[in-house]
Amino acid sequence: MSDQQDKASKTAASANMRIVIACSAFVISMVGVSFAAVPLYQLFCQVTGYGGTTQRVEQMSDTILDRMIKVRFDANVAAGLPWKFRPVEREVELRIGETIQIAYTAENVSDVSTFGQATFNVTPMAAGAYFNKIQCFCFTETELKPGEIMNMPVVFFVDPAIVDDPDAKNITTITLSYTFFPHASEKPVAAMAEPVQDNNTL
Repeated sequence: MSDQQDKASKTAASANMRIVIACSAFVISMVGVSFAAVPLYQLFCQVTGYGGTTQRVEQMSDTILDRMIKVRFDANVAAGLPWKFRPVEREVELRIGETIQIAYTAENVSDVSTFGQATFNVTPMAAGAYFNKIQCFCFTETELKPGEIMNMPVVFFVDPAIVDDPDAKNITTITLSYTFFPHASEKPVAAMAEPVQDNNTL
C-alpha cells in the first residue's frame, strides 16, 4: 500500500472514530436529559403550581382573612399495592391563611411488608399555586408491615394571595387528592420467600 493510500485510510478511520464519539455523546446526553426531565418537571410544577401541584413552604402564613374556603380530601391506591388509604375527615372549612392539620390513614391488608409512595395534586388547578403545605407525606417511601395502620398528617394553609388572582379568586372549594403507588424498592413476593435448604447429604 502506498503512503498516500495509507494516509487516506488513517484519515477515514479518524473521521469514523469522530462520528462514533459524537453519536455516543449524543446518546448519553439524551439519556441524561430523559432522567432529568421528571425531577425538572416536578420542580417546575412545584414552583408554578402548574397542573394543580401544591407549594411546599417552611412557615405559616402571617395573614389570615375573614373569608372562608372549603377543602375536600380524596384518597386513591394504584393497582398492585394492597393498602386501604383514606382521609380521617372528608372535608374541612377554614379561613384563607389559617394553618390547620388534617390526617390520612393507610393500612396494609396483606400478609407481607409492602412499600408505597404518594403523589398528589389539587383541583381546580388554578388553586395549586396557593395551596401551601408545611408538612406532608408525599414523595416519601413508606413501608407498612403486615396489618400495620399508619397515621399520615398534612399541615397546610391557603395563601391569602389567592384573592388577588383573577383566575382563582372566586374558588370556594379545593380538593386535595393523593394516590399511593407501589414503590420500586418493593421486592416481588417470590424474591421475599426464604430459600429452601436441601438437608440431604450424599
